[in-house]
Amino acid sequence: MSWFVLILSGMLEAVWATALSASDGFRKLWPTVLFFVTMTVSTVGLAWAMRELPTGTAYAVWVGIGATLTVLWAMVTKAERVSIARVALLVLLIGSVVGLKAVS
Repeated sequence: MSWFVLILSGMLEAVWATALSASDGFRKLWPTVLFFVTMTVSTVGLAWAMRELPTGTAYAVWVGIGATLTVLWAMVTKAERVSIARVALLVLLIGSVVGLKAVS
């Protein structure tokens, strides 16, 4: 269950990172609300997962999932360009996250 909560929390990290950007420095109401709600739920989920998972592994997986999904979303919405190097680095990041789960 801890891994499920951690993965869900990592996904929410991507949501709050994107909402933070969309909030325009907290000047737009709904992206700001979304940011604070998802940031809170994401962090609480991380803390909950850390009760059973090693801190370093849990944090690295949380950040890795959030960073990967944030970049993928930016590529899909054309906020960032797609390149072979970026895709290869994302694959490496995903492989690292999977590896951390495999060895924990």
